[in-house]
Amino acid sequence: MQSASEQSEAAEQPASPARPEPPEHDYPDHWEADVVLRDGGTARIRPITADDAERLVSFYEQVSDESKYYRFFAPYPRLSAKDVHRFTHHDFVDRVGLAATVGGEFIATVRYDRIDDRGLPASAPADEAEVAFLVQDAHQGRGVASALLEHIAAVARERDIRRFAAEVLPANTKMIKVFTDAGYTQKRSFEDGSVRLHLDLEPTDRSLAVQRAREQRAEARSVQRLLTPRSVAVVGAGRAPGGVGRTVLRNLLGAGYTGRVYAVNAALGESDGAVEFDGVPAHPSVGAIGEPVDLAIVAVPAERVPEAVADCGEHGVQGLVVLSAGYAESGADGRERQRQLVRQARSYGMRIIGPNAFGIINTTPDVRLNASLAPQMPAAGRIGLFTQSGAIGIALLAGLHRRGAGLSSFISAGNRADVSGNDFLQHWYDDPGTDVVLLYLESIGNPRKFTRLARRTAAVKPVVVVKGARHSGSAPPGHRVPVTRIPHGTVSALLRQAGVIRVDTVTELVDAGLLLAAQPLPAGPRVAILGNSESLGLLTYDACLTEGLRPLRPLDLTTAAEPADFRDALAAALADETSDAVVVNAIPWVGENGATEFGDGEVLAASLREAVASAPAPTKPVVVVHVEMGGLAEALAVATSTRPASRGRGATTGGPGARPTGTSTADSTGTPTSASTGTPTWTPPGPGAAPPGPGTAPIAAPGPGAAPSGPGPAQAPQAPSEEASSSAPAPPATIPAYPAAERAVRALAEAVRYGQWRRRAAEPGRVPEYEDIDEAGAAALIERVLGHDGADPRGVTLDTAQAGELLARYGIDVLPTLPAPTPDAAVAAAGRLGYPVALKTTAPHLRHRPDLGGVRLDLASEEQLRTAYAELAEVLGKPEELQPVVQAMVPRGVDTVVRSAIDPAVGAVLSFGLSGAASELLGDTAHRLVPATDRDVADLVRSLRTAPLLFGWRGSAPVDTPALEEVLLRVSRLVDDHPEVVAVSLEPVVVAPRGLSVLGATVRLAPPPPRTDLGPRSLPSY
Repeated sequence: MQSASEQSEAAEQPASPARPEPPEHDYPDHWEADVVLRDGGTARIRPITADDAERLVSFYEQVSDESKYYRFFAPYPRLSAKDVHRFTHHDFVDRVGLAATVGGEFIATVRYDRIDDRGLPASAPADEAEVAFLVQDAHQGRGVASALLEHIAAVARERDIRRFAAEVLPANTKMIKVFTDAGYTQKRSFEDGSVRLHLDLEPTDRSLAVQRAREQRAEARSVQRLLTPRSVAVVGAGRAPGGVGRTVLRNLLGAGYTGRVYAVNAALGESDGAVEFDGVPAHPSVGAIGEPVDLAIVAVPAERVPEAVADCGEHGVQGLVVLSAGYAESGADGRERQRQLVRQARSYGMRIIGPNAFGIINTTPDVRLNASLAPQMPAAGRIGLFTQSGAIGIALLAGLHRRGAGLSSFISAGNRADVSGNDFLQHWYDDPGTDVVLLYLESIGNPRKFTRLARRTAAVKPVVVVKGARHSGSAPPGHRVPVTRIPHGTVSALLRQAGVIRVDTVTELVDAGLLLAAQPLPAGPRVAILGNSESLGLLTYDACLTEGLRPLRPLDLTTAAEPADFRDALAAALADETSDAVVVNAIPWVGENGATEFGDGEVLAASLREAVASAPAPTKPVVVVHVEMGGLAEALAVATSTRPASRGRGATTGGPGARPTGTSTADSTGTPTSASTGTPTWTPPGPGAAPPGPGTAPIAAPGPGAAPSGPGPAQAPQAPSEEASSSAPAPPATIPAYPAAERAVRALAEAVRYGQWRRRAAEPGRVPEYEDIDEAGAAALIERVLGHDGADPRGVTLDTAQAGELLARYGIDVLPTLPAPTPDAAVAAAGRLGYPVALKTTAPHLRHRPDLGGVRLDLASEEQLRTAYAELAEVLGKPEELQPVVQAMVPRGVDTVVRSAIDPAVGAVLSFGLSGAASELLGDTAHRLVPATDRDVADLVRSLRTAPLLFGWRGSAPVDTPALEEVLLRVSRLVDDHPEVVAVSLEPVVVAPRGLSVLGATVRLAPPPPRTDLGPRSLPSY
């Protein structure tokens, strides 16, 4: 595709104006970015400079004649010196060129030239530019042009270019598709045998949706490449057994990895001949292997890692798991070493897990990858687990294994310098092998993106998060994260708004994950309780009330109850339409001779499973609370394994160095693992499916007779026939067990709240349009304040009149106050406002603190006003210190506070609480992200612990909550429409039974912080 100016120059038309040499401008290094491409590889995008002449020529020589023809509309076998000069010399304003590079070499280029309305070279204020692309044939189809279009469009907007024009040959359908699929507003015409396209560069909802969909596919694919390699090389495997490298090699083989495995030891030489480590071919380098390697596990000292990375990158390795320590966790030198590691790996198009990682695991039967330091391969299942700590990862793996839970994949990312939890959320979002996502996070590198991805994932499958380092005040060593000013409680509230199940401990993480993976979501909060202990039933009842559930009266089966009694009672509870979930309590029962019997735990487990299996449809979750019944816990642990049942697939050998997997595998104790104990679990609906609404059946697990949800580990030497597979007995029902009532109920409560969120998310709220909002008038006021000479670049707090004017533009009226520096001034102000009035101090140490006595209300006469003024001065200080004001009285109601602030890490946050020291002391404030919907603000108002005061607590009149919600929505609109409004505080907002009054307002303006979530796709910079 060729611009009009290039056609003119190529034809050497004499009438074409001479192009002046572009002026010197600073190199725009902020345009540099690493991006993930469609196939999961990475590329670096950067401006083209005069130093790139040789790279440009080399790149052009590798482009096919057809692609050159499409670019220049004529045969163009080579670039002239004049071409090379023109394409490498830019002013970074009117003429810009960007290149996508891998390994330092160009794989694609894009450039724009600003033009006037005649299509001739121009400068500002012309706001249109012609754009042209060229992609190397070997890299076409990887999404390079789409990524370049996003970045060149962002550059153009920065340089006040609003439209792109492009001329494309009709046969160049790939390039036409790049433009038409981008989501921008566009026009198309056919002129002189070519297609003329015009794109409006203002982002649209569709362009943002296209960008995020491409981001999801690319990042998910990059994770998929790490989890499903066809071959693995362990770099740093020692000659002698032991050490990190040999440990990982042994774990790979022990898990039955189905691909090829190689060992790399740089100390090997030609004199060593053919060497094997644990039966695996060993080589001195990745290059010496002579076969493609998809994944490299790097376990060499940190100072030798750059050499290993270069070896991998130069020989086509797609991804790295860096176990080596000595990086950002070790101090300043380590941080620089980590930056260099990421830059080096990305320059070759590789992604990194780590450094200082524990490793990755994929239990998929046709992969069986254990590229980690975990000695035992977890059972295959439906849980995806991500941790930032190796120690916590070990604990979680052990805990899940003891409880019989299986995993689809496991990642312990260490310093997560590149691949993070966000990337794995992208992968698990549409991974059919994962039903539940568990995350242990010590930091969140991109909170805005994490919240967005978590909300989307939670709409189709549960996301459970435990956050470490909550109160340390800083990120853990080795974690590079943005600074956030908002407290931990606010972060938790925002995560819950996004549908994330937020727990406090790793034990709760396992408890909730086990239930969600094994049971259907409850349709409501009603809980049936049954068991053979009245006391344990009462404890369960109390725990339900504490968690906000609605327990029914416990059914006491007495200590004489036998397994059959449990079965019948559970079957009845499952059939009872007055409950949404069932908790079964069990203690050891006493025999006729008085001896405690423990031996029937397995029998009881079988009876409970029989009751669940007899239910018409598995619509209610069932949990078991057991006390000192090890046999029951162990039996249910087998039943609650979330590993899919084996379909009997035969295993394949992986080639040189790979251990055959067509035999039974054993756990760390030497006991063969069984493929017959796993069970299918509930499968969430796809992204487009709506969760059930109130009164409908909840999302359910497949019944005991359902087909397995996925292939299990291949452990039999010979695959059974189809007839044998179809006639195999169904796996047992899944029932999670807990050693304490509080743990079981807490996990159940999280499932209830998540189910409620899913149902609400199926019908998202809306952001109302208010006809009386004057957006243009507000923008003009903001420009006037921030744009005048002498304005503080750090921002300015509006005075009372300006704040009132700005808020009035958005339909928020602030009750006026009049200064009262003297008693006579106070009387004059009251005369203007009309009695009764309020006298208030506005000194910073007394503002919004009525508990300190700085407010006098219902002053109905001049005498009362003068008396109150004298009392304030006598008790609190001189008038010049108190800064008293007079304000008209308003109808009595509940005093509330509405605030909004912009945090650099999470964006604009809308907050609400009741006014007063008690609410502040208890931290009873609710938060939602901006823009808030009508449903968001309704939940916001009702989520306070003190919310009953708004709804008629103890016989008081309910206040006008619709009016309160409207003010919240208007503040949200103001902050969303004008990012320069970095802080708003309305305090107090007195909400009466009819209407409300805003008595005080503070507004702060500042240049808006950059919105990284709206820019082109890019990886975190290093």
